[in-house]
Amino acid sequence: MRTSSLTTFALAVTVSFAARPGEAAAQGENMQDMMEFERPIAALDNIWIEELTMLEVRDALREGTNTALILTGGIEENGPYLTTGKHNHVLRVMGDAIARRLGNTLVAPIVTIEPGNPETASSPGGIRFSQETYQAVLRDMAVSLKVQGFTRIFMLGDSGGNQRGMAAVATELSERWADEDVVIAHIREYYNYGDVLTYQREELGIDEDPRLEGLHYDYYITSIIMNDDPQHVRLQQRIAADKASINGISIQPA
Repeated sequence: MRTSSLTTFALAVTVSFAARPGEAAAQGENMQDMMEFERPIAALDNIWIEELTMLEVRDALREGTNTALILTGGIEENGPYLTTGKHNHVLRVMGDAIARRLGNTLVAPIVTIEPGNPETASSPGGIRFSQETYQAVLRDMAVSLKVQGFTRIFMLGDSGGNQRGMAAVATELSERWADEDVVIAHIREYYNYGDVLTYQREELGIDEDPRLEGLHYDYYITSIIMNDDPQHVRLQQRIAADKASINGISIQPA
């Protein structure tokens, strides 16, 4: 009965709006111009475009924010403890840190789907874009950022399969915009987990053999994700099951 009532309500609303196209148009004409609207409240200290109001983004651009990051992750198998969105959780942490370190930088919504053949994405939870779709998404995001005023656009990918498409789009748009004061680049150096493993061993004194357990995750990846939300690595469940370690290294907070 409840489902039927909700369906009836939805249909009634749809018919109501369809019957009054003139009224909808009039409402659009009466909308205030947000480009000239004075922001009525203090801006939030946040670097994620999707978590800012239009006025906050507008004012950031006017006040000198000229750099935008396009971050790409993925949805895939990541062992028995990490969520399928591992790369996206890493980017939530790294994107915030990088943007704040650079200054005058905002971050576009993370591209959460990686490229590949959708026909072979048989691992439960795995989702793929075709390479053509993936590059089209990156291209449209970059163009959208450019036309609203960002003049430095950088692409960073957290998964190995993302790199080729980002490099191709960055090269294409860099050539297209050669006569404009706009820089776009794929920062391939971001995907450097070999260097991270070396830093972990030589600077932090944590010597890990990532092949020990034969699983698709590492100590450093898990550590980064825990700065977003420990639930993404199932910390409490692992503690309860005496599984709170990776390749022989404990992940329990000190």
